[in-house]
Amino acid sequence: MKPSYVKIKEDLEKLIERGELKTGERLPSEKIMAKQFSVSRETFRSAIKLLQQEGRVVIKHGVGTFIVNPLPQIPNSLEKLGSVTNMIKSAGLTEGEQRESIQVENCNEEWARQLQVEHGTPVIVHKRIRTANGEPVVFSLNILRKEQVNESILEKDTIGSLFNYLENECSLTISKADSELVVPLHTDSNSQKLLIHPETTVLLMKQLHYDQNNVPILYSYDYFRNDVFKFSIRRMR
Repeated sequence: MKPSYVKIKEDLEKLIERGELKTGERLPSEKIMAKQFSVSRETFRSAIKLLQQEGRVVIKHGVGTFIVNPLPQIPNSLEKLGSVTNMIKSAGLTEGEQRESIQVENCNEEWARQLQVEHGTPVIVHKRIRTANGEPVVFSLNILRKEQVNESILEKDTIGSLFNYLENECSLTISKADSELVVPLHTDSNSQKLLIHPETTVLLMKQLHYDQNNVPILYSYDYFRNDVFKFSIRRMR
């Protein structure tokens, strides 16, 4: 069930799309709108914050909240956390995977530091190549805290979206991630798995994923083919 502030945000979007709320128009006061939607002012404020983050409204303090033209969407925006599966499908390509290995290993110092466990703690290490229309486009190395993950994952031939697996099979929801972009060396063996065309270059994204309680769940190395994926970020002043 959606939180009430998300539903309010969606209702406001519909009013904008139908032209009942027009660009440049100022919304009634927070008190009036909260009463109209039968919610607290704090709940309505949360809905407005979502619209503000998406560039649908601008808040002028001491003046009011105004409807503005939405900014164009950025494909693969670095601000938005999404799975590799969704990235491939959103590009209109057919997603597939080639598993290389999945096994229990003792974590090294980097993995232990990121996942906040002791050096040498058993973790599940999952390596696979993601394909788009049959071509390798992403290599992923995923490290999962063993005590949090259903070990039936070790027996699965394919997993698809790891985000969906963790949510549906392990009751773990990834809500945020810290990401670092790296240009890997050409001698990186994982990078070389994607160099199938002369013009291909590779970008490495290291990501530490957290649940809603800010507990680290997954540390991943995702190698993306630069001739397939473009990443952008909208910078605001």
